[in-house]
Amino acid sequence: MARRPRTAQERAAARSGWAVGVATALYGISFGALATASGLDVWQACVLSLVMFSGGSQFALIGVLASGGVAAGGTAIASAALLGVRNSFYALRLSRIIGPGFWRRSAATQLTIDESTAVATAQTEPRAQRIGFWVTGLVVYLGWNLMTLAGALLGNLIGDVKAYGLDAAAAAAFLGLLWPRLKARQTQAVAVAAGFVATLLTPFLMPGLPVLAAAVAAIVFGVLDLFGRGDDRPHPDPIPMEREVEP
Repeated sequence: MARRPRTAQERAAARSGWAVGVATALYGISFGALATASGLDVWQACVLSLVMFSGGSQFALIGVLASGGVAAGGTAIASAALLGVRNSFYALRLSRIIGPGFWRRSAATQLTIDESTAVATAQTEPRAQRIGFWVTGLVVYLGWNLMTLAGALLGNLIGDVKAYGLDAAAAAAFLGLLWPRLKARQTQAVAVAAGFVATLLTPFLMPGLPVLAAAVAAIVFGVLDLFGRGDDRPHPDPIPMEREVEP
C-alpha cells in the first residue's frame, strides 16, 4: 500500500523538529566541556548524556560537583532528580500523542524532554504531533550525545562556551515555540509569576528547587485564573476527540 504524502502541517512539524533539534544538540558541546572541567572523565560525561539525557538535570549535576567536588555528590544527585521530575508531567501530557505499545512507550520515555514536548504540543493534528515529537527527540538525542563527546574531547581547547552563544541556543529555540502561545492575559500572568518566583529564589535555594517552586506558582495561578476573561480564546486541544483514531 502506497504511503500517503505528508500534509503541510506534518512537514512543518518535521522542519520544526529538525530546527529545534539541531539548535539544542549544539548545546551539548558546552555540557561536554563543562563536564570535564568539573572533574568528570570523557566516558563519564558521555554516559551521563546517554542515560540521563536531560539537559537541565545534567547541568545541575555538574554544577554542584564543580562547586563542591565529590563531597557534594548527594546534593548533585538530588538537584538533578528535582529537575528531572518535570519530565514525568510531560509524559502524562504526551501519553495520548504517543499511543499504545510497550516498546513505543519505552522509547518515548527516553525522548520526553522540553524540546520534544514543545514541538509536539505546538501542533494541532495528531499525526503532526507524533512527527514533531519523534523527529525532535531523535535529532536532539543523537546530536546531543555526539556534541557531548566532541565537547568532552576538546575540553579547554574551545575556551569559554558562552563566547559561541551555545549557552543560549536551546533556550532561544524553546522560547520561539513558547512565545506564540502567550497571547491571553491569563497565560502571560502565569509565565510572569513563574519567572518571578524562579528569579527570586535562585540565589537562595539549591539548583532544582527554584524550578519546582516556579512550577507550583504556575499551577496556582493557572487554577485561580485571576486574569482570565470570557473572550480569551482557549488554545485548541492538540488532539481533538473526533480525530483520536486514524484509519
